[in-house]
Amino acid sequence: MQLDTYGQQTQVLSQSANRVLRNTYMLLALTMVPTVAGALLGVQMQFSFMAGSPFIAFALFLGISFAFFYGIEKNKNNGLGVALLLGFTFFMGLMLSRILQAALGFSNGGSMIALAAGGTGAIFATMAGIASVSKRDFTNMGKFLTVGLVVVLLAVVANIFLQMPVLHLVISAAVVLLFSGYILYDISNIVRGGETNYVTATLAVYLDVYNVFTSLLNLIMAFGGDRD
Repeated sequence: MQLDTYGQQTQVLSQSANRVLRNTYMLLALTMVPTVAGALLGVQMQFSFMAGSPFIAFALFLGISFAFFYGIEKNKNNGLGVALLLGFTFFMGLMLSRILQAALGFSNGGSMIALAAGGTGAIFATMAGIASVSKRDFTNMGKFLTVGLVVVLLAVVANIFLQMPVLHLVISAAVVLLFSGYILYDISNIVRGGETNYVTATLAVYLDVYNVFTSLLNLIMAFGGDRD
């Protein structure tokens, strides 16, 4: 009797996790719409977020982002949370437009953006696939990833003042690796029932994908950009 009850509980948890994962993927796909809209608008407007003062721009960006995070988390169980998430992804699309403008300044800009998008999709599919089918628990990576994130943020702040191209490339490579790990961690967390809210889950996975894409594009521009 106890084994039957345990089996039923396990089945219920598995079904719940699958539902959260399915809803997360659906909402993640939806977030791409305002992201692309924001990016296209930003490119057309030649949007630049306080380009003259990088440190203040970075601090303001973090402030706006954390305000969105707070609102999304407070309203994750109602429609306002979804609306705020979509608003945040539009804002992130605007922020994305600056690197897209830089890429489009190369003669092969379109192909580099497509390559970065394809690479990001491949990384996401690989990591999400591993997290979904593997019996290994990847949620124990959390502390390691957090330390890595802090180190990367400190390096980003330092390079605002140092303006070292080599350090910028090192940071970009580190971010690709770090957030590829975060995709593995976040999807594993959903699959194993650690994250039960699909709005919160979508926000986490969206940030993973966004950071992988931007950093991958940075690397592709550095090594494959063609000015001719």
